[in-house]
Amino acid sequence: MEKIRIGIIGCGGMATGHASRFDRVKDRIVVTAVADIVKERAQAVAKLLDSNPFVATDYHDILKYVDAVLIVLPHHLHCEVSIECMDAGKHVLVEKPMANTEEECIRMIRKQKEKGVVLMVAYCMRYHPLIREMKRLVDEKKYGDIFQMSIWTEQLTCYPEGHWARSAKLLGGGQLFSHGCHYIDLLLWFLGKPLWGCHMGTNRGTPWMEREGTSNVTIEFENGALGYHFGTWGARGSRLKYSFHAHCEGGMLEVSREKGQLILHHRATIHDAKTMRSQQVEEVLMEAPDAKPTDEEMAHFVDCILSGKTPLTDAVSSLEGLQVIWKLYEAEQQHKLADLRGLGLGTLRI
Repeated sequence: MEKIRIGIIGCGGMATGHASRFDRVKDRIVVTAVADIVKERAQAVAKLLDSNPFVATDYHDILKYVDAVLIVLPHHLHCEVSIECMDAGKHVLVEKPMANTEEECIRMIRKQKEKGVVLMVAYCMRYHPLIREMKRLVDEKKYGDIFQMSIWTEQLTCYPEGHWARSAKLLGGGQLFSHGCHYIDLLLWFLGKPLWGCHMGTNRGTPWMEREGTSNVTIEFENGALGYHFGTWGARGSRLKYSFHAHCEGGMLEVSREKGQLILHHRATIHDAKTMRSQQVEEVLMEAPDAKPTDEEMAHFVDCILSGKTPLTDAVSSLEGLQVIWKLYEAEQQHKLADLRGLGLGTLRI
C-alpha cells in the first residue's frame, strides 16, 4: 500500500508540536511538504521530520505533492485555505475552532460534500484514552446516571504584542471560543442536548486579550444533568490544571491529565457538619501518563481517509458546538440566559 502524502500548512508554535504527531502512523503516511509565509519557520519544522519534505512559503505550491493536509493557521484563515485544499481534492484536518463564523463553516461543509473528501476538525480531547474510557463508563452507567460534569483548564497564555490571537476578530472571540470550544464539545458529547446556559467572561488578569481571557460556562441539559466549564489563560498558579469530573450516582469519575490517571472516588460518607473530613475510597481505574491525543487523532484521520468513514470530530458536529458558543456569547451581551433548545450534536441539517 502506498503511503498517504501529508502536508503541513502553517508552521508556527503549534505546528512544531504537531510535527511529532505522526509517529504512530509513520507506516501509513509520509510528510512530503510544509508551508509557512515565513520560510525559516517552515524550514524549522522540516528539520524535525526525517522525510526531507518540500518547503514552500505559499501553500498552493505544496498541493501537487500531497494527498491530505494538516492546517495549523490563525483561525480567520481556516475557511479559505480549507476550501482551496478541498477544491484541489485534498483531505483536510483543520485545527480547532473550525472557522470564525457560521457562514464560513457551512461553506466548508458544502465543499466537503461536493468534493467527497474527508474534512475533520482537530478536537483532540475526544481522542484522549482517559477521556474515551470515562465516556464509556458514563454511557454504560457503570456508576449510575451522571448528574454533573465539570471541566477546568487553567493555564497562562500571554500572547506578545501584535500577535493575531489578541484580536477578537481574528481569534473569533476570546478564550471560550479559541480554547473552550474543546470542552463545550466534550460537554455536549457526554451530556446530550442542551436546554439553557450562561457564560460570564472577563479579561481582568489577562489585559492582553481584547475579549475574555477567563471564562465560566454553565449549561442545563435535557436529561437533567448540568455541565460546567472554567477556563483561564491567566493562571499564575494552579492546583486543578486540566481536570475533568463526572459526578454519577455511584461515585465521581476524575480524569487528571497532570497525573495521567482516571480515578474513581466513591464510598463517601454523608456529610456531617461535626466531622472534619469525609471518608472515601479513591481507586485508579486506568493510567495513561504518556497519552498523546494528537497522535490518536491523526491515526483516526488516516483511518477515515482509507475507509471513507465519517470522522468522530466531523465538520457538522464541530459547527453544532460552535453554535452553542455563539448563543452563549449573544445572551451574555444581553444579560440573560441563553436559550439552547434545538441545538447540540445531531441537530444540524445542511
